[in-house]
Amino acid sequence: MPNAIILLAAGSSSRLGQPKQLLQFQGQTLLRRAAETAVTAAAGVPVVVVTGALHQELLPELAGLPVQVVCNSDWAAGMGSSIQTGLTFLETLLPATDGVTVMLCDQPFVTPALLAELRETHARTGRSIVASAYAKTQGVPVYFAAEAVPLLRALPAGAGAGHLLRQHGALVAAVPFALGAVDVDTPEQYAALLAGQ
Repeated sequence: MPNAIILLAAGSSSRLGQPKQLLQFQGQTLLRRAAETAVTAAAGVPVVVVTGALHQELLPELAGLPVQVVCNSDWAAGMGSSIQTGLTFLETLLPATDGVTVMLCDQPFVTPALLAELRETHARTGRSIVASAYAKTQGVPVYFAAEAVPLLRALPAGAGAGHLLRQHGALVAAVPFALGAVDVDTPEQYAALLAGQ
């Protein structure tokens, strides 16, 4: 059975002051870059992009890509609500799945190889959650095998995947991904990203 990918792009980027999804990096917006990475990694399996605050503005960035877009009207409730929206939509496409990878659009160094390694680590270790490890923490992208998807479904609206990693540490394996610490929440972080590219 297939392994689907949910790409979260629903937020309003309040701390940044402009839509992070549309920031340019290496000739592409962060959203387009993340979506292309997801499509490559998915190899024909559904990729669901969850929009929210900026639904209409983001659609042109996804044009021509084999992704399914769903708008979370309740995006302000938090990341958990966007994960729920993505899962609910995914179930209309795929009644059963081997697992789901959750990723964000503001980690520009995520690669298809990393996403594949998350799934391979699950196959090798039998751990039902495989997280990326960076900056002394574990976080997204995260792979949830089929048996862990109900945990995602029960996630509170205001919580993110990290909540489950802390709650269910015994289920978690980790893949080192030092560049996972690079994300874009503030103008300073974006300036640093551009300076280092």
